[in-house]
Order: sequence, then C-alpha cells, then structure tokens
Amino acid sequence: MTDELTPLPSATLARWEALAEQANHYADQAQADNTRRAYDSDFRHFAAWCEAHDFAPLPAAPAVVAAYVADMAEQQYKVATINRRLTAIRRTHETAGHESPTTDTKVRQVMKGIRRALSVAQEQKAAATVEVLRAMVDTLENTLIGTRDRALLLVGFAGAFRRSELVGLQVADLDFVVNGIVITIRRSKTDQEGEGHRVGIPYGTMADTCPVRSLRAWLEAAGITEGAIFRGVNRHSQVQAKQLSAYAVALIVKRAAERAGLNAEKFGGHSLRAGLATSAAAAGASERDIMRQTGHKSEAMVRRYIREGNLFRDNAAGKVGL
Repeated sequence: MTDELTPLPSATLARWEALAEQANHYADQAQADNTRRAYDSDFRHFAAWCEAHDFAPLPAAPAVVAAYVADMAEQQYKVATINRRLTAIRRTHETAGHESPTTDTKVRQVMKGIRRALSVAQEQKAAATVEVLRAMVDTLENTLIGTRDRALLLVGFAGAFRRSELVGLQVADLDFVVNGIVITIRRSKTDQEGEGHRVGIPYGTMADTCPVRSLRAWLEAAGITEGAIFRGVNRHSQVQAKQLSAYAVALIVKRAAERAGLNAEKFGGHSLRAGLATSAAAAGASERDIMRQTGHKSEAMVRRYIREGNLFRDNAAGKVGL
C-alpha cells in the first residue's frame, strides 16, 4: 500500500482543480469583507515590522511575535489593538498551513504581563440612553439630512443595531405592520452564515421620537422605494444611490451629540445599541428580552448593560432621604 495518489485522467484532474478552486472561493466567504480587510491590514503591519527588523513574518518564530507585541506595548498601543493583531497573525498562519506562533507559552506570558502592566480596558463609547437620544433628536433641523438623521438615530436605537447592520438595511427588509415595523437583518457580526433574524420596532409614544413614523418620513421625503435605506445626501439636497458607510453612522451620532451640548468624543455608532440595552435594563426589561432585541449571543455583555442600567434603580443611597 502506498501513500502516493494515483495519477488522475486529465478530465478528472480538470474537475478536481475546478472543485479545489470553488472550495477556495467558499473559504474566502467564511469571513465578511470588512473582517478580511481588517485582518489583512493588521498582518501587513506585522510584516512591515518584521521587514524593518530583518525577521520572517510567515512563518514567524514565537520569539519574534513576543518582541513585536512588546514593542507595541512600549509605544502605548491599546491592549485591544494588540489582541486584534495577534488574531490576524494567527489566522494568516493557519490559512497558510503553518502552526500559529501566537499560542506559544512565551507569547502568552508576554501578553499576560502587558495586560497587567497597562491595565487598559477596551474603550467603550457612552450609551445614548433615552434622555440623551431625545436631546440629540431635538437638535435636528427640518431638512432632508435632518429627516434622515432622525430616522437613523431612532431606528438604530430602537433596533439596537450595529453600524454595519443599520447601513446595510434595504427597503425589502422592511415590513410595516399594525404594531410598527418588522425588520429582517440578513447578515450580522454574529451571523456570518446569513441565516438572518427579525427585529420588531414598535410605534413610539411621541411623534417626534417615534422610529416608525420617522422612517416613513425619510423614505417619503427621499423618494426611496427600493435598495438601500440610509444614503448620502449631497450639498444640492440630492439623495445618492449608494448606502452610507458604517463610519458615517459614527459621525452622525457625534454631530448630534455635539449639537446637544455633549462631549462628542464619548459617543459613536455603538452608542445607539448600548443606549437601548442600558435604557431597557433601567426600565426593568428582562435579560432575555434585551438579548432578543440586540441579538447578543453572550449573556456577559448584556449583563454589563443591565448593571449600568440598574445603577440608579432601587438605589440604596436614594432611599435614605438625602
């Protein structure tokens, strides 16, 4: 018995090569485009560092990776950034068929020391709670851009959407029903297989902050009947065909926060999602109900929002009569 493969007839070989190429295509689809670009960018950073220090980036020796992360720590990179670049190094090695140097004991020990020395938690954007959201929306003018931003802020909050989910919404994803809107999210960060999930957004109690009415107003004002919902508007008040970028969501939130007299640096695209979770927890919503709306897979993250939302609910200091 031999380990060597028997040569294939040319027709069969051609079929095999076609299948192999198709397999590579599906492997490429395993990650979202943005995720792949982020990993590519992070690995290029590592490769450039290796070139500058005359090391091989692929395959890389564990000692090289340990030195790389130590150098980043010395330059005051955030722990979250260092972790992300380690992930890029690991994935690139695995994809190329090499053992990942990131699992080496030396690298793990260095990272443990970096976390302890820097004691830096990943920066979290402030939650745009109901009160904050109302202040933001009150600053919007009755223009086409103001109408769009109102709908974006309110729908983003009520649906607890991630930035990518919000800008990815299409008219075909909307189902206006008696109680509000049912929105189908086709693909998300935690649903890379594209199974999708449905989110219900009810009518608001006040017209000015109702996400359903605001979304209808934007679609009618912009004349959008198909395709992307949230789009750019040029200086001539012309609605563009292309959807907004995820980065644009962060800018819209920051601008609204600044106009409301808040520190814009503390707010970003994630503020809407965090705001709904925190506000719902403060209002007494259950962990299960919050997770159903946000689509979180991890209870740990949702419980953090619940703790924040409950800081002033049944607060002991508030009961002593100060």
